[in-house]
Amino acid sequence: MPRRLYSCTPSRLNSWLDCRRRYRFTYLDRPQPAKGPAWAHNSVGASVHNALAAWWREPYDRRTPLTAAVLLTNGWITEGFRDAEQSAQWLGRARDYVTGYTGTLDPSDDPVGVERTVATRTRVIAVSGRIDRLDRRGDELVVVDYKTGRRPLTSDDARSSLALAVYAIAASRMMRTPCHAVELHHLPTGEIVEWRHTDESLGRHLRRAEEVATEAATADERYREVMSAAPRPGAASRRSPAVPVTPTRPASPASPGSAATVPAAGEHPGLGQAATEPIAAAGSPGPAASASRSLPGTPYAPATPPAAPPPELDEIFAPNPGPLCSWCDFRRHCPEGRTAAPERRPWDGLAE
Repeated sequence: MPRRLYSCTPSRLNSWLDCRRRYRFTYLDRPQPAKGPAWAHNSVGASVHNALAAWWREPYDRRTPLTAAVLLTNGWITEGFRDAEQSAQWLGRARDYVTGYTGTLDPSDDPVGVERTVATRTRVIAVSGRIDRLDRRGDELVVVDYKTGRRPLTSDDARSSLALAVYAIAASRMMRTPCHAVELHHLPTGEIVEWRHTDESLGRHLRRAEEVATEAATADERYREVMSAAPRPGAASRRSPAVPVTPTRPASPASPGSAATVPAAGEHPGLGQAATEPIAAAGSPGPAASASRSLPGTPYAPATPPAAPPPELDEIFAPNPGPLCSWCDFRRHCPEGRTAAPERRPWDGLAE
């Protein structure tokens, strides 16, 4: 039987290459482990991207630098900053980014797509992604990607980007138009870094994507096998008889044929203080939480919390400790990552 296509995005493939444990946390573990606090530099990037996308959706006569500043201000994301003062400072800096950049654009030169999703497939993968902007230059298409980071960019960044190459291939196939040029537009400096691919270089990127996808797909299948064989949370409690919890107040003896004791108004049988305290001592969230998740009239202990993933998964999805661990959203769940790199504050990624 042919193998099922591996559905992915360039971000998923790059996550596999960067750190397999982070890949598991992001795409496989459910519920997903809790992430750390939001990053301020991500807030800046998302705000700028949203403002530029909205700018192109405005009527032609409103595509001015002032409109870009208004759109950015109205959609400014404040998460991750040290305080309101720092957020306001970066709002001003980001306004300079978008006003300076849109001042260089021709508002009448409508792009082929803004925040456009493109997709393609091979015998191995079904890959899709979203392009910041897709331009038509003459008889060809050009993939444009906005960047707001503090690091200056080089042509190697554009040449080696798996995502940009995949976007070019997918756009070319969907639009039936050649697409070989990819550009990185660095808004803080106003620099545009371009790389022009050949059919051979695009083919190499696509084969690389297939190789990475094959590795990740094999690991995904093994993950499902291991998790399906692992004991399910609460399975033991379902096999053993449930033990009723003693109600708060003793039930009055009922004579044959008489009605059962009726709880007081607002009470549920078995959910009083005396009933929930033994459960809390066994590791449940406490009386209030236990009561809120129990069905009325069901005086039994709540389900046990989800079990930890089997140790075998740490071998399949081994961590890749290094400097990037300082910026990982799942750092709190990775001892190796905490040892490999120092902890960063949410605003440390800003170019102060």
